Parts: sequence; structure tokens; C-alpha cells
Amino acid sequence: MSNYKAIVSSDWNECLAPTGPFDPILFHYPDLEPSLRSIFKRYTSNEIPLSRAMRELQSLLPPELTAEQIDAYLEDSFCTYKGVPQFIDWCREHDILFLINTTAFYGFFQRVLAKDLLPRVAAVSAHPMLCYPESGSDPDRFYPLLEIEDKGKNTAKAMADFRIPKGKVVVVGDSGGDGPHFAWAGSRGGLLVASRPKSTLEAYCQSRGLSIDIRIGAAGEDNIQGNPEEQADFMDCIPEIEAFLDL
Repeated sequence: MSNYKAIVSSDWNECLAPTGPFDPILFHYPDLEPSLRSIFKRYTSNEIPLSRAMRELQSLLPPELTAEQIDAYLEDSFCTYKGVPQFIDWCREHDILFLINTTAFYGFFQRVLAKDLLPRVAAVSAHPMLCYPESGSDPDRFYPLLEIEDKGKNTAKAMADFRIPKGKVVVVGDSGGDGPHFAWAGSRGGLLVASRPKSTLEAYCQSRGLSIDIRIGAAGEDNIQGNPEEQADFMDCIPEIEAFLDL
């Protein structure tokens, strides 16, 4: 396994992209929107555990989404916040492992990578409820995420698997659902980056004495809309990350 100097472990939905984990489902089954939005809000606010959220989701779902259905959604709707693909490229060029670490479905990222919609990533931590047969475009490592607390555990596993030095960890999140991941990284001297932070993340950090080191975009901002040149850019945080990692 290749050696990396550091790891960036990042949430995806409403953090790297202005979308929710259930958007591919809503694309095909729009009538489910009120229920799915409620489930998402409750687990990202730490009101219910992720395992309960997924049980509620399964009770609502029609048959499993096919790869073709995911592809149709991606062709119509895939997007990221400004600078995200370039930031992933920058990490690879500087021997930094970029770990997508999210409650979204692993199968979604299998299709994203198969369609070359993002630079290739070596590792993904995601929910295994939706998975497709392995292919050559899959990441080298997949870490199943069954509860919110697994984000920190899976970052630790990736650091061990890829032989990343202790303390060389940057965690990116946006909501209270990322709070336990921030707490895990904070206890290990990691850098905490909030992308368009929601009040739930601010409250979680404040209640536990955690200091957010970098903020990208305004609070709760969904600024993918409008002029792309006016969006907060992930590349803007690179100087602070370089200083933290002593690159």
C-alpha cells in the first residue's frame, strides 16, 4: 500500500456538493421527498442514529436503484462546489489521501468514479445499503459506514491501512452529523474544516469546546447557484492546510 503524508477525510452531501444522499432516489421517486428530507434532517441533527434512519428509508423504498438509474441522475444533476475536483487533484499531487467519508451510498460513488465525474480516489467510506459489482474504477479500499460514529473509526482505519502518520489528519464537514468526526479528529490534534457550516455543527463544537480552524463559505451557504465565480472555492483553504501539514 502506498505511503501518504496525510489524510483529508471529508463528508460529501451539502459539504462538497449541494445535494443530499437521497437525491438519486428523489430524482426517480419525487413523491417520497417529504419523508426523505425529514429522515436526513433528523440524523444529521443527531436526533436519531443512522441505523434507524436507514431502517425508515428501507420501509419507504421501492426496489433497489439500478446502476442505470444512478447514471440517469448523474447525467442530469451531478455537480460539486467550486474547486472540489481541483482540491482532490491537489491532494493526490501532494501525496495526501483523500477519503470521501459519508452517509451516502457506496454505489453512488462507484458510478461517479466509473463515469469519471471526479478524479479517482483511493478510498471511500460510505453506507453499504446500495452497492454494485466491483469494477476497475472502484477505490482501492471501501470502508462500510453504518453509524455516524463510524466516520472517525473509518478515518482511523484508513490512516492505519495507508500508513499515515499520527496527527496528519484534516477533517471536513458541514452539519451536526459530522460532530463526532470533528471530536475524534480534535482529540488527535487534527485540523477541523467546516464547509458552509450549519448551526447544528456550530452548536456541537461549541458544546464540546472544539474550535473550527477553517470555514469555507458562509454559514449554511448553498452557493452553487448563480455565478460560479462568486462561489466559495475549496482551493482557497490550501495555504492553511499546507501550513498545518508543514508541506
